Formats: sequence, C-alpha cells, structure tokens
Amino acid sequence: MTTDARYDGVADWYDTEFQPAPLESETWEMLLRLLGESTGSLIDVGCGTGPYAAGLAELGWDVTGVDVSEDMLRRARERGVRTVHADAASLPFEDASFDAAISIFTNTDFDDLPAAVREIARVLRPGAPLVHLAVHPCFVGPHSVYDPVSGVPELHPGWYRKVGRYTEAPGIWRAAGVRVRVGAAHLPLGLFLQTFLDAGLALERVEEPEEREYPFGLGLRWRR
Repeated sequence: MTTDARYDGVADWYDTEFQPAPLESETWEMLLRLLGESTGSLIDVGCGTGPYAAGLAELGWDVTGVDVSEDMLRRARERGVRTVHADAASLPFEDASFDAAISIFTNTDFDDLPAAVREIARVLRPGAPLVHLAVHPCFVGPHSVYDPVSGVPELHPGWYRKVGRYTEAPGIWRAAGVRVRVGAAHLPLGLFLQTFLDAGLALERVEEPEEREYPFGLGLRWRR
C-alpha cells in the first residue's frame, strides 16, 4: 500500500488543533492560484479531513476525495465531501476520468510516491492539471528541525539524502506534532521532482510561499 491508515484515531485532533482554519491559510490561496478558475471533475488524492475538497466544491468543482484513513474520511463526509476509501497507489477509477487533480502535503505520507503519482496521471484526462502542494523536501524532513514560529530550519548532516519512511530523526521534534504521531516519508528534491517527470507529467509552474524566511511548502502545477 502507498500508505496505511496511520491517521485513524487522529482526525479529530488534526482538525481542531493541528489545522483548525485551512481555508484561511496561504496554502488555500496558493492552491487557488495554481488550479485556476476552471471547473469540472476533480480528484483530491489524500484528501484527509476534506477542507480543501469542500472549499473547491463550493466554488463549483465536482470533487471526489480519496484517502486510506476511514477516520479522516469520516470528517470529510461531515463536510459534505463525496469520498472513496482507497489507496493512492491503486485508485479505483478508469483511465482519463478527471479534469483535474490535487494532492496536498501528501509527499510525506505516501510510502510509494512514484506509484501514487503514476496513478494520478493515469486517471487524469489529457491536458488536465495536477496541483501538488508539497512539504518542501529541502527544509522539512529527517534532516531539518523546522521551527514554525521563526521559520528558520536547523539542518543536520547525514540525513537529507536518506530515502524512505522515518519515525526517529532530528526532524521529528515537537511532542505535539503530527510527525510524532504518524511518522513521515522523505525524498530529496531531485528524486521528488523526477517522480512526476517519470509519470509523464510536464511542470508548468512552481511557487515557494514567501510568508516565512524559509518556505515550509512547495507549490507545483503539472500537466498531463
């Protein structure tokens, strides 16, 4: 599986404490910029508790949220999101089923990111966009103690090029953080970008949010 249901039992905390107002964030603003004003069928892969899926549905998109955690999908359904319980590495849809796709901060959750990206590319129609808002591989990962208040990472040698899932590393440090609860996966920037190119996607736009000295996120718009 691309990822297991590590978030089961975490959903209520995730919504109320970790991410209480996602549609008031720079993440939401960046998503809207990269996705544009078109509408149609859209798949949100790794939708979690569904705030972005629900927000896009209100803007006219026909959204399907996919996640492997039933607990997270429970919260998404409470927001009115149409959900499918599935593994991102094996999406239960026909080829060329969607006009657009999004996947937000999932690169640290998918155990097999290349398989997930190949599946997303498969279910997109030719010319359709994929907007992926990533946890920035350069500044957030096993190698980096990233203080969200100062926005300045403390980098540790010997960790950046380690590929795969980790549950203990300098970059896991906040006792109340999500990574302490569920762990994380890491790909260095080059391998991360190559994953999308290998799936046949073309890169159209890149954004590094500027609200912090060092960006926590990385926004990418790919085209099928």
